[in-house]
Amino acid sequence: MFTIGDFARHGRVSVRMLRHYDAIGLLRPAHVDPHSGYRQYEADQLARLNRVIALKELGFTLEQVGSILDEQLGADELRGMLRLRQAELETALAEAAGRLAQVGARLRAIESEGHMSTQDVVIKKVPPVRLAELSAPAAGFGPEDIGPVIQPLYEKLCGLLERAGVTGVGPGIAYYEDAGSGDGSIVVHAGMTVPADATADGVDFVLLPGLEEAATVVHRGPMDALLPTVQTLATWIDANGYRSTGYARELYLECPEDRAGWVTELQEPVARA
Repeated sequence: MFTIGDFARHGRVSVRMLRHYDAIGLLRPAHVDPHSGYRQYEADQLARLNRVIALKELGFTLEQVGSILDEQLGADELRGMLRLRQAELETALAEAAGRLAQVGARLRAIESEGHMSTQDVVIKKVPPVRLAELSAPAAGFGPEDIGPVIQPLYEKLCGLLERAGVTGVGPGIAYYEDAGSGDGSIVVHAGMTVPADATADGVDFVLLPGLEEAATVVHRGPMDALLPTVQTLATWIDANGYRSTGYARELYLECPEDRAGWVTELQEPVARA
C-alpha cells in the first residue's frame, strides 16, 4: 500500500488531483482508514491513473474519461482510441500552424507596404518546357488551400519518376488554372522538367506553353512567406501599364531541406493594359 503522497510521487501527479479524482469517483483509493480518513493506494492502480492522465491530456473531459474507463476497454482498443485522438490533435495543430504562418505573411505584407523594392521585377519571354506532372483540384488560390494539395502531389510525382528511372533536367514548375466550376476552385499542376523521351507510369507528360510576356520576380524563403513578394509583383504590374492575364507560375530554382533557403521565381503572364 502507498500513502496518497507516495502514490502521487510515483504517478507524477499532485495530491490535490488525486483527492479530486476520488471525490468524483474517477479513481478511488484502495483503502480509506475509517478513523483517520487517510487514503491508501495499491501499485496496480497506477495503470488506471495512467489511462486517466493520457485521456485527459488528449482532450477528453473527466466525465468522458470515466465513461471510457467504465466500459473496461482492453489495451488494444484503448490504444487505438488514443492513436485516433492523437491524429486528430496533430491535424488540428498542423492547421493552426498553417493559419499562424498566413497571419505572419499578412503581417509582413502590411509592414512592407511602401518599402519593398520593385526594381527586381523583370519582363521577359518564357520558353515552352516539357513537364512530367500530376494535378489535383484545390478549393481556392489561398495558401491554406494550395499547400495541402501541392506538397503531396510533388511527393508522389518524385516517387513515380524515381521508380521509372527518370531524372529531371531542370527545376520544378507549378502552375494553376481555373477549374471552370465558377466557385473559385482551381486545378493545381505540380511539374518537373524532364527530357523529351521520358516516360513513367501514372504520370502525365505535357508541353507547357511558353509566355510571350511575363513579369517575373525572385522570392527567397519559404512559400508560406510568399505574400509580400506576390503583392510587390502586383504593384509593379499595375504601376507600369500592364495587366495580368493569368495565374503566376512558380519556378523552383533552389529547394534545400531548410525551406528558409528556397529560391522561387514567380512568372506572371501579362499584357499591356
